[in-house]
Amino acid sequence: MANSMTGFGRGEAQGLGVQISVEMKSVNNRFLEVLVKLPRNLNIIEERFRKAVQEKVQRGRIDIYVNIKETEEKKRLVKVDKDLVLSYDNSLKELANLLNTTYKSDLFSLVSLPEVLSVENEETDAEALWPYLNMALQEALNQLIQMRRTEGERLAKDLLKKLDDLSGMVDQVTVRAPQVVAEYQEKLRERLAALLADTSLDEARLITEIAIFADRSSIEEELVRLGSHFEQFTKAFSTNEPIGRKLDFLIQEMNREINTIGSKANDLEISHIVVQGKSELEKIREQVQNIE
Repeated sequence: MANSMTGFGRGEAQGLGVQISVEMKSVNNRFLEVLVKLPRNLNIIEERFRKAVQEKVQRGRIDIYVNIKETEEKKRLVKVDKDLVLSYDNSLKELANLLNTTYKSDLFSLVSLPEVLSVENEETDAEALWPYLNMALQEALNQLIQMRRTEGERLAKDLLKKLDDLSGMVDQVTVRAPQVVAEYQEKLRERLAALLADTSLDEARLITEIAIFADRSSIEEELVRLGSHFEQFTKAFSTNEPIGRKLDFLIQEMNREINTIGSKANDLEISHIVVQGKSELEKIREQVQNIE
């Protein structure tokens, strides 16, 4: 099965006086990388988001964005910085002694000094909020996986079509290869006949030269290995495991064999087919980079 590494998902949930939305997007990456952006007070449960993704996704960079909007007015808490109040009071006493005057603590004057009092909204406990966060997370994750699967199916069809085109080019090379030796034999015979004129040809020597050329230009092994790579490439799509790395490896091997064919074939027609094949293989390689 081919899953794309590109996808998007969004989930929502509501509870404890807040509206939660979780969005996630994924792009290509050699390994699995999960980045979570949470409100500061929820950082304590960040690892749970990563584990949830790791259970269902093997490769790609996943960015998760969590947004929380209050739907009910929260309690507002007044906090007193006691240490700061005492510091203000002691400083005023010291100042009074320095100026040789009297000082009497005044509560209302002290609380009006900067940063003595602060008003904060009551924060929702992360543990209490987790069930609702997880609900939105799972919805977003399922959408992401479905999009990756749908995109993967489209990629699989396109890749197999391109592989079929490449296989057709290799078939052309398979048909052409024996003809190259036969044409070399005929050309060699004609050249020798022209050079030697009335002298008879040494057939044994001619056969030896043709055998050496045939052995040096033989691409039979490369064609057999290419056929095996094509078969493995096709079978990979029927498994239930991530196949991106395997396909990438097979493409490297295909490229190696095609390059060898191009260097050994010693034929213009085969060289042209090799160029076309490498172009098609590069298209396949680019698409495989999107496969999980």
